Amino acid sequence: MNVKVNLFKRVRTNTGLRCCPVVEAANGRVRPHVVIVDGREERHEEGAYYISWYEGRRVKRLSVGKDAVEARNRRDRKQAELIARSHGVEIVTPDQDDRRSISTEIAKYLEEVKLTSKPKTLAAYTVALSYFAESCTKTRLEDIERVDMLKFAAFLRDEKDQSPRTCWNKFANVMSFLKSRGRRDFVKKNDWPRFTEEEPEIYEREDLETLFAACDADERLWFEFFLMTGMREQEVMHLYWSDLNLKANTVKVTHKPDRGWTPKAYKEREIPIPAKLTVSLKAWKGKANGCPLLFPTAGCNPKLDFLDCLKAVATRAELTKDDFWLHKFRATFATWHLWSGVDLRTVQQWLGHSDMESTMRYLKPSREAKTHDKVNATFA
Repeated sequence: MNVKVNLFKRVRTNTGLRCCPVVEAANGRVRPHVVIVDGREERHEEGAYYISWYEGRRVKRLSVGKDAVEARNRRDRKQAELIARSHGVEIVTPDQDDRRSISTEIAKYLEEVKLTSKPKTLAAYTVALSYFAESCTKTRLEDIERVDMLKFAAFLRDEKDQSPRTCWNKFANVMSFLKSRGRRDFVKKNDWPRFTEEEPEIYEREDLETLFAACDADERLWFEFFLMTGMREQEVMHLYWSDLNLKANTVKVTHKPDRGWTPKAYKEREIPIPAKLTVSLKAWKGKANGCPLLFPTAGCNPKLDFLDCLKAVATRAELTKDDFWLHKFRATFATWHLWSGVDLRTVQQWLGHSDMESTMRYLKPSREAKTHDKVNATFA
């Protein structure tokens, strides 16, 4: 029986990904990140360690993480197991016990997310969990400790150069994965990445006047629609003519099963629109080509480049394009309505927020001239 267990690392070389032998020091320890490529020693910090061995005529291979010491220990344990088997002795090893593989559990979890969530949510979990797998040296779910999550937070910040809010989001995604697998209560409240909740930015009226002056007729309608409805980009993309009631001056956000699209939080809602927007929509309807979408492409598909179009108009208007994005119309919609005296509960319903706190972020102090008159009067 062949009892030799090989240890190597899968690294990226000039000829692509390769499995390269590790380099061991005189005392038998594995030199971290050092492998042999084409007969030469090279340092590769990327990649994971693997062990391989024969079972009969078949080669078995197992990922053993990114830590050189742990990888060597796993190799030695597997070799001891093979030697024991060759003498007729069965032993239980960590590879045979009931501890779950992190990579296997991540794959299972992503399959579950795919079945229950939208593609954007799946993409977010996929990235977060791939980063976690890259940062974690453990291979079994039950071995993950508080320190591994602390290292993950530092990895996001230092290695991936993620913003504080993005670090928090990815950390939260991984915690959701761990909780779904029964791993909870080992991370403390203060262990989570911290970020400052930034105040939502809104457009100044002068900037919007300049922007709209640089728009053609189609562009003006697109961006006035975003501003005057407060709808999210995906909601506008999937809006049908049947969602509009031009007599009642309303628009609905509804489920589109034929396109596999549902509103955020699966909530449908109705939003009143100003009469001036209704006039523009009636004129737009005269140009409709039979497609059910309000803003379709030539092939009757959802328009995907609203943001690119907005940046192009801002550049044309000689405005700073980085100051213009679609969600800012939504923030402006909410803030202007609150300034006009619309109550928080109503604005919450129009925005489709699940909680009042999300809407209250848009309750900004008024900057109108009469407000400054009151300030001046206070300290006259």
